[in-house]
Amino acid sequence: MNILVTGGAGFIGSSIADAYVRLGHDVVIVDNLSTGVLDNVPKGAPFYQMDIRDEGFVDVLYEHDIDIINHHAAQIDVRRSVEDPRYDLSVNVLGSLNVIEAGLRKNVRRIVFASSGGAGYGEQEYFPADEKHPIAPCSPYGITKVTVERYLHYYHVVQGLPYTVLRYTNVYGPRQNPHGEAGVVAIFADKLLGGAQPIINGDGLQTRDYVYIDDVVRANELVLDMEGSDVFNVSTNTETDVNVIFRILNEALGSPAEEKHGEAKAGEQQRSVCAYEKIQDRFGWKPAMSIEEGLRRTLTWFQDRMDED
Repeated sequence: MNILVTGGAGFIGSSIADAYVRLGHDVVIVDNLSTGVLDNVPKGAPFYQMDIRDEGFVDVLYEHDIDIINHHAAQIDVRRSVEDPRYDLSVNVLGSLNVIEAGLRKNVRRIVFASSGGAGYGEQEYFPADEKHPIAPCSPYGITKVTVERYLHYYHVVQGLPYTVLRYTNVYGPRQNPHGEAGVVAIFADKLLGGAQPIINGDGLQTRDYVYIDDVVRANELVLDMEGSDVFNVSTNTETDVNVIFRILNEALGSPAEEKHGEAKAGEQQRSVCAYEKIQDRFGWKPAMSIEEGLRRTLTWFQDRMDED
């Protein structure tokens, strides 16, 4: 198949693009390189440095006769979404509408959309959250992700567009950017390897559902040929607190840093964990990577990257 990956120079998008190439698909990458890295683009894959809001986006679909759009391009910084919700709306909603409408014009077979479990469900009413959990986002970023899901449903009902929504929890692993709203795993790994002192926000007991990049990639492989349209969590059904993340990484390096805590981040969600039974029942998917091994592999990647520099 001919697959277009938006955000295909980024952490998650490029990892998926690599997997699609290995499976023998023809992959095209669109990324504005605002956070993506050109070196992440699969060798030989046509690359367009382009914003998903650009009018010329649809031309790429026709030029390469695209069958599937895997849509990962987004403004992913929750803090920036709070500071500038209009920008977040522009990229994540208006940009996604441009992608969806281009797909409709080209009559693509399916759009696979990267959504968010934790940000979409908000403060959970029960644990773990399944796909039937109430949607109550607590940030503009979460609101935009849920909004795009609703637009996909609309276009499916009214115009027959097939779609798959994958609600990721906290994805981590090689290629993750340690700067900005990157995720605590990448931030801690970068600081520990660089000899800096990581600071844990508050008491460090806030939990997240950490899912390894390879497991996320496998989910994106499995849904390519699915029938119908649906929404799936991509998660581990396991809560891990920030203190544990720090301790595993720190101990793997011989405990070079103290466990230091700073002020709690205002409004930070305290617990987030999602169930994966639905995607398991449909595709046989379940997370294969343990948090301990996943963190070790991530740390090794960061170490190798620093050695190369």
